[in-house]
Amino acid sequence: MLCILTDLYKKQRELDEEIAVNHGVSYSSTRNKRTLALLVELGEFANATRTFKYWSNKQAESKERVLDEFADGLHFLLSLGIDQGFEVDSIEVFDDGNSLTDNLLRTYELTSIFYCDQTRTNYLKMFYSYLVALFKLGYSWEEARDAYYLKLKENHNRQATNY
Repeated sequence: MLCILTDLYKKQRELDEEIAVNHGVSYSSTRNKRTLALLVELGEFANATRTFKYWSNKQAESKERVLDEFADGLHFLLSLGIDQGFEVDSIEVFDDGNSLTDNLLRTYELTSIFYCDQTRTNYLKMFYSYLVALFKLGYSWEEARDAYYLKLKENHNRQATNY
């Protein structure tokens, strides 16, 4: 699955600039908060998939809800890449043969590694791992991209209404 990211970085930069103006923040002043926010959103995404809930017979939340949670994390991944100058045009994703649960645990691990050592290589590993979850869920990049744009619109509206 090929994930084209160029336009998403551009749109994320615009949102980040709007937030910076509205809240008097910068990339450097929010770096740790954005990393923590990514971890929180990763947890919300995992919760929506219910992949780890072995004690429950309930199915995953709706596809729209899961994609919405994925889009939240995608915002922070893009923002962290912009902050560090690690933007890439695209990432090609393949199934690694592990379970979704293992994939999400690995993404947590890679995010923690990135937090401690903010290199381009660590950023790309973290981003790649996050995108693999789409593949494992059977979702397309187009669905994820569309969910990102829906959330982007909501986030701009939130900024306009003093969220």
